[in-house]
Amino acid sequence: MEKRTIPRHIGIIMDGNGRWAEMRGLPRFEGHKMGVQRVKEITEAASGIGVEVLSLYAFSIENWMRPEDEVSVIMGLLEESLRGEFLNFIKEGIRFKVIGNRDKLPENIKSIIETVEQATEKNNRLILQCALSYGGRDEIIRAMRKAINKELIPEDITEDHIGGLLDTAGTPDPDLIIRTSGEQRLSNFLLWQSAYSEFYFTSTLWPDFTKEELLEAIHEYQMRDRRFGKVSNSSGSLAGSGGSGFGVRSAF
Repeated sequence: MEKRTIPRHIGIIMDGNGRWAEMRGLPRFEGHKMGVQRVKEITEAASGIGVEVLSLYAFSIENWMRPEDEVSVIMGLLEESLRGEFLNFIKEGIRFKVIGNRDKLPENIKSIIETVEQATEKNNRLILQCALSYGGRDEIIRAMRKAINKELIPEDITEDHIGGLLDTAGTPDPDLIIRTSGEQRLSNFLLWQSAYSEFYFTSTLWPDFTKEELLEAIHEYQMRDRRFGKVSNSSGSLAGSGGSGFGVRSAF
């Protein structure tokens, strides 16, 4: 296979945990447990092929409207996962970061998040961004409030400036966004940042999403012509903005 660029930043809308469990006659929390296991595998795969940023949509701001017992299970799994993966993040050079509205999170969750973020802030192999209590519109609203508090004049407000006020400040915009479970919408995920992202939709439910399908999604991304509003060049080479420059088919 001809060598192509690896996307620098991949975002994944991890959808289908509940349906996965229900299809097997299991309680929904079993789907969330399996989903956590899949996160570990996909994170390792992304890191192994040279992805710089992996953003995972773990819990939307709208998810607070779910049944209290389901929310409690998700929060418990998050805390358990962070405590269990803490040392592995350090060993593997993974920087952990949460994006989203932290005001709504339980104090114990905020505490463990801050601990892991501080301990991994100098790691540079992969940035793992967990979108937790996250909504794209909420993020933009919070960014605008920051701008107002800074008493900016209209002329100071540019795309770069707004980008610097978002939760994802300092990371590149996603080159590729993947959504599992067959749904074909963003669901309020990285609305500002995804202006020029490529999209990959699959009917696979998140607990069944393997590293092989991740590689297939990247392979399809590599075959696309990313023009960013420009005319495709005559050589037929891709206009992707990724970083590593090696083929995913030979990565495993």
